Amino acid sequence: MTAQATSIHKGWTFPLTLPRVVMLLLALAGIGVLGWRFAVGLGASTNLRDNFPWGLWIGFDMMTGVALAAGGFTMTFYIEVIGKERFHAFIRPAVLTAFIGYLLAIVGLLGDLGLPWRIYHPIYMWNLHSFMFEVAWCVILYTTVLFIEFLPIPLERFGLQKPLRLVRKIMPVFIVMGIILSTLHQSSLGSLFLMMGHRLHELWWSPIIPVHFLLTAICVGFAMVAFEAILGSWLLKHPLDSKLLGELMRPLPWLLLVTLAVRLGDLAVRGSLFAATEGSLQSWSFLVEMSLGLALPALLLFSRAWRESPGRLFSAVTLVVLGVILNRVNVSMIGMFTPNSTYIPAWSEWVVSVGLVTAGVLAVVFISENMPVHEEHEPQPAH
Repeated sequence: MTAQATSIHKGWTFPLTLPRVVMLLLALAGIGVLGWRFAVGLGASTNLRDNFPWGLWIGFDMMTGVALAAGGFTMTFYIEVIGKERFHAFIRPAVLTAFIGYLLAIVGLLGDLGLPWRIYHPIYMWNLHSFMFEVAWCVILYTTVLFIEFLPIPLERFGLQKPLRLVRKIMPVFIVMGIILSTLHQSSLGSLFLMMGHRLHELWWSPIIPVHFLLTAICVGFAMVAFEAILGSWLLKHPLDSKLLGELMRPLPWLLLVTLAVRLGDLAVRGSLFAATEGSLQSWSFLVEMSLGLALPALLLFSRAWRESPGRLFSAVTLVVLGVILNRVNVSMIGMFTPNSTYIPAWSEWVVSVGLVTAGVLAVVFISENMPVHEEHEPQPAH
């Protein structure tokens, strides 16, 4: 019997281990607090104020969540467009994570909106001069594209061959659309800060901040694929071809160095490089972001032994992931701090953010255990 036929007849399973029960309780707590936020409003349920309207739910849930979902468009471009077909087994997990990530980012955005019941307004109230309008439409369209790219997984699970053949025929169109939309969206999140030169610290504000956002998203797209593949092999016992994964990561150190060079070169051209030595909270956060999030993992990943050792590779890509998280937090929060305006997230903001993350992890685990997400292949020994 083929793997596809087996998946059709396999029953649903989701063992409630202690870690999963804890994550389920955290997810339910997040949903409950989010409902309370809708009932009492932003002012009563968060530490957001008029002088600091964007906090944890934008900086982490939205901007970081979208960045960490970049594996979807980076893998489809690298594998389907460039033609690296031998890495095809990594596309479905990347698309699944991207789809879940975008859904959670939308929920986080819904919680942050002052009038959440008007979230549909950009559909028919167009402002072609607004980056927020472009971001809204890209989120709507790219989430739809990700749903189409995700569809073969449940269609195979339920043995629906006719719609599966139809989806496969139209898939190339949606792959191209997804790459274009995600490229626009990842960069436009940076464009939202172009008019904040008076507020955002010079270490992060730049006329090419959309380029910075796009480059870091591409880097973390590669890193998240390795992060999830290795974590899945450890916790869920998914087969892992460490040699193949190491080959997939070969472009990552070069991408990290390009990103680092663009960031530092931009600061040098603008005469702002000295700000990294001013000894402030912002300068220390910037140095950590550049050194541990870009430079160190780049140097480590040039080594084939590091790329093909699951433990070492996991350490290196975790640095990349944390570096991009710190970058988005720096841009949206730490870089905005002034002597008269600081912000510490309220307990409710932390509960919602943790709840969204745990809900996403549970969703990915459930789908991975019950649908044909991971293609079977014989793992090769690590180098």
